[in-house]
Amino acid sequence: MKEIIYAPVITEKSVALSSDGKTYVFKVAKSANKTQIADAVETAFSVKVKEVRTLNTKSKRKRVGRYAGKTQTYKKAIVTLCDGYAIEI
Repeated sequence: MKEIIYAPVITEKSVALSSDGKTYVFKVAKSANKTQIADAVETAFSVKVKEVRTLNTKSKRKRVGRYAGKTQTYKKAIVTLCDGYAIEI
């Protein structure tokens, strides 16, 4: 399961989503589907998953001085838990 869930995504938008206490955002493997993500979260955190939404992020152009490049793309999963469950991140 460790190879499916990489890390939680901590941004202003993800913190606003998690203010209800049931929604969490994770960076996941590009090859993982919604069923695999739900199983990985349930086994890793001992919770019951209600819904999983996924999206692939796009790379953004970044510059450092005269050097230009792009940020890496990744797959993001928005996981909603059933009532009565919570994850400590």
